[in-house]
Amino acid sequence: MTKEEIENRTVLYSLISRLMISEVDCAFLKTIEKNEAILALFPNYQKWEKRSKLSCGELISTQYDVDFTNLFLMHLVPYESFYAREDQMLESGGENPVMILYNALDFKVELDKARVIGPDHIGVELEFMYMLCTAIGKAFEAKDTEGVQELLKIQKGFMKDHLLVWAPMFLIAMKKESRTPLYHDGSELALEFLLSDFEYINNQLN
Repeated sequence: MTKEEIENRTVLYSLISRLMISEVDCAFLKTIEKNEAILALFPNYQKWEKRSKLSCGELISTQYDVDFTNLFLMHLVPYESFYAREDQMLESGGENPVMILYNALDFKVELDKARVIGPDHIGVELEFMYMLCTAIGKAFEAKDTEGVQELLKIQKGFMKDHLLVWAPMFLIAMKKESRTPLYHDGSELALEFLLSDFEYINNQLN
């Protein structure tokens, strides 16, 4: 494992969790556009004509906000409990299985700040992976090999028991339903990254 690999994982989890947790703003879009490596991960967005014709504010109000509402608030259900429970009921409180893990690792979910009603929202679960990547970076800097391995094991378990159980289904539906290249490319990026990252974690642990 290298410092660059840790940084790349951290950036990607930060990026995809932010994309899915609440509506985008101009600052977030600039983060994508000013970094060529990141922009390359959004090929359809990169070529999208409307980006040159409309201002950032216009794109947000007429395109991205509409798409976000459609994908995350209206037509799709971005919550693990919807996919995991037979009755498809959302678990919004402390009974939610992911909440136990978050609490154990002191991960604070600020539901009021994000556009989510439960801790098992895809954006929050991705943010949890981002938080663990940040912790891996600190352990790596401190040359704490055991700490790095322990955190990777937590990530592997979380992906196996939670994220990968349902997120691929949601992301495939998201790609199909998306109306803008930003969310189309974002769903594809998230899906490909999660699958390759799980393989990466397994390789690091073996």
